Amino acid sequence: MSVLNLISLMGIGGLCAIAWLGSEDRRVIPWKTILWGISLQLLTGILVFQVSFTRDRIADLGNLLNVLIDASETGARFLFGSIVVPKLGVVPGPGEAGRWIARAIGSPYVAVPGDRLGDSALNLGYLFAFRALPQVIFFSAIVALLYRLGIIQPVVKLFAKIFRATLGISGAESLSGAANIFVGIESAIAVKPFLLDMTRSELCAILASCFGSIASTVLGLYAGFLRGTFPTITGHLMSASILTIPACFVIAKIIVPEKEVPKTLGIVPEDPEDEEASKPSPMDSLIIGAMDGVKMAVGIAAVIIAIIGLVALLDSLFAGLAGLENSSIALLQPIGKLFSVVTLNNIFGVLFLPLTFLTGVSLDPQELWQASVLIGQRVLQTSIPPYLALANLNATGGISDRAMLVVSYVLCGFAHIPSMGIFVGGLAGLVPERRHEISSIAWKSLWAATLATLMTGCVAGLFYFGDSSMVLGK
Repeated sequence: MSVLNLISLMGIGGLCAIAWLGSEDRRVIPWKTILWGISLQLLTGILVFQVSFTRDRIADLGNLLNVLIDASETGARFLFGSIVVPKLGVVPGPGEAGRWIARAIGSPYVAVPGDRLGDSALNLGYLFAFRALPQVIFFSAIVALLYRLGIIQPVVKLFAKIFRATLGISGAESLSGAANIFVGIESAIAVKPFLLDMTRSELCAILASCFGSIASTVLGLYAGFLRGTFPTITGHLMSASILTIPACFVIAKIIVPEKEVPKTLGIVPEDPEDEEASKPSPMDSLIIGAMDGVKMAVGIAAVIIAIIGLVALLDSLFAGLAGLENSSIALLQPIGKLFSVVTLNNIFGVLFLPLTFLTGVSLDPQELWQASVLIGQRVLQTSIPPYLALANLNATGGISDRAMLVVSYVLCGFAHIPSMGIFVGGLAGLVPERRHEISSIAWKSLWAATLATLMTGCVAGLFYFGDSSMVLGK
């Protein structure tokens, strides 16, 4: 075991200690939840990284999801054409479009006379708009269909029983957390009848699991960014989504410890189902899911436009202040020197540097800083820009396999400010009587989810022993 593996192992305990420092009641420590939650993560990490049989089965599931991703691209290719949405690894004919797309998907490209260098921001825009967003629509439709056919519910119920039996949490928390592996705020609908009587700790845990996990509808979105240079990414994102749920419960129960008796303690409630006559047909479910996916894709695009624009505006302000370095007024020159290195990415990079170090991502100062900036980016900009940047670094060999694996696990979640409105507003909409209490724990839940995703990165770092096949699929 290397020094980095030991740092990842100690990082798990270190993140729990950081959560405890912010606890509402540091005298109450949920030892059972902590010990069993970490044990579940370590057991899952062993199965994902060290046991060849389960590792191969996860790879098979990842390949199955890749088939779905390819199918989504077929629909997008029909709509936008093969030049804009080429087959993965296939580069269209010579010209700027070929260069843009080739660089976006990490494929080799041979320059031709007169061909000009494409704008890297533009090729990422093509990748996001025409390849990634259609995947959200397709996966939303597929998940809705699978739920209508009753295929996902047994898996959710199995995970819920495991979480309840081991972590000692309520059945409602377990069911909602398990559902979060597949869906987003819709997971709270499964426990809607119990929301009014839930304890403060239960509400925090449910919100944290929403923030910390990813819905299946965006799993394909994230995987699509990295598949060109990280062939096994889909299976890893599936594993990260599962790993993060017990981590969310561990951290949330430390920050807002349970001091009451939950109504569903000891039982897993049934997922409420409507009468068969009132359910939409499978085809209607597919169409409704696709329409919901359109709303989600438009929402994602709108958030990206607004947030990245805001970040650029603030960075422009910082750049303007940096211009004071050349001011004729001597008192203003130190201000200019200070803001010459101040950007939002650098600010969050500094804030997340100690937390990133705890994951054991790297001992190289430059790579550690690079990873910290990517992880810090997520706070404001969602996981999409850092995943795109990570894909670019991987394609150009600018990041090690270990750092690539750890950072991809940490970024796998909705632990960012733009999702506050979705999850807090969605949960408050289901139980408006408790809107004030939900709002009061929202930031604690987001902090818990952020620490949980870092803990997931620790698990990935702990079980990475320099085997490039984990990342490259060799």
